[in-house]
Amino acid sequence: MNDDPIINVKADIQKTDIQKQNKSAIYSWLLYHPGQSKQDIVSALNLSLPTVSKNITLLMEAGLICKSGTKKNTGGRTAATYSIVKDARVAIGIDITRNHLAVVLVDLTGAILKSVRHRIPFRPADDYYQYLGATISSIIQSVHIDSSRILGVGIGVPALVDKDRKSIFFSKIINLSGTTMEDFSKYIPYNIKLFNDAKAAVFTETWRNDQPRNIFYLLLSNNVGGAMVIDNKVYMGDNQQSSEVGHITLVPGGKECYCGQLGCVDGYLAATNLSDMTDGNLGQFFVNVSKGLAPYADKWSEYLDYLARTVNIVHVLLDCEIIIGGYIGAYMAPYIDELKRRVSDLSTFSYRTNYLAICSYRQESIAAGAALNFIAEFLETI
Repeated sequence: MNDDPIINVKADIQKTDIQKQNKSAIYSWLLYHPGQSKQDIVSALNLSLPTVSKNITLLMEAGLICKSGTKKNTGGRTAATYSIVKDARVAIGIDITRNHLAVVLVDLTGAILKSVRHRIPFRPADDYYQYLGATISSIIQSVHIDSSRILGVGIGVPALVDKDRKSIFFSKIINLSGTTMEDFSKYIPYNIKLFNDAKAAVFTETWRNDQPRNIFYLLLSNNVGGAMVIDNKVYMGDNQQSSEVGHITLVPGGKECYCGQLGCVDGYLAATNLSDMTDGNLGQFFVNVSKGLAPYADKWSEYLDYLARTVNIVHVLLDCEIIIGGYIGAYMAPYIDELKRRVSDLSTFSYRTNYLAICSYRQESIAAGAALNFIAEFLETI
């Protein structure tokens, strides 16, 4: 028997770590593979049946998994199957733009349980924050989720956010400069974090991916943003200002940008260049393009040229996967091959364009990404 207290403490810590790793592994397996029996888990994770049984019990007691059915195992015996309780915890995400407010509720799998979008101009005033709080309360009530299950509220904004995610230090698109978490928290009784809109959106592409990925996310909404991911981690830059692709000079001496410079990418790739032709209805613009109506098809072809130039610039600099997201990303599927052709024509080093893809979340990616940060943090604690 070893009575050395230091060795005993280390052994206890090691045992606790192994137990936590086993529980986490079982939960993660069920997250990706619902409807598994204990024997399925034993085979998949190479754990003993007692270990699996013990952790299944612990996870059920915590309300994180439940029996989801039965299946026949080898020998014809019927065994219970288990799945995660998807809404055991949820998170709320918000996307604030100049004229709209979007709020989503996501579960532990990242699925959007509820989504609302309201047309309401942003203004840093008490009545706006009160409206935001009321919208969140309405969503929670509509799905009958107990407030104890809510992990937090992530708020995506078209602005640069401090490293602590509590305040905003630069905002020209809407008047958010000087806005802090406390302004929003007046009517939101949950943990709140602020996120740059593009940095929130790119998180939707990486949060459940264990394979190392380098990504540049091109956010094409009513303004243009960008986000860089290196080895699955969002790269913020030394001053939280990385990847602001919207302010690369695309056309020297060109259109005036809201930042005050001339010829920025934003002036040519903002979705409003297209939606302004159909009274703000981007969907109708693409309906008209699909019909081959000349003014719209010509404008879209011009847009694709500017987009191809921008993609080529980014790829020459970074040599990584590039994902097209934002409002335009939701309509991009029928045109991605044409975009790849135009990018290939501009490429100096390679004609391959397999690095170019469309976003996985086609709707409310900013709000979803802001919420998923809380989900990812919670999953790491299991």
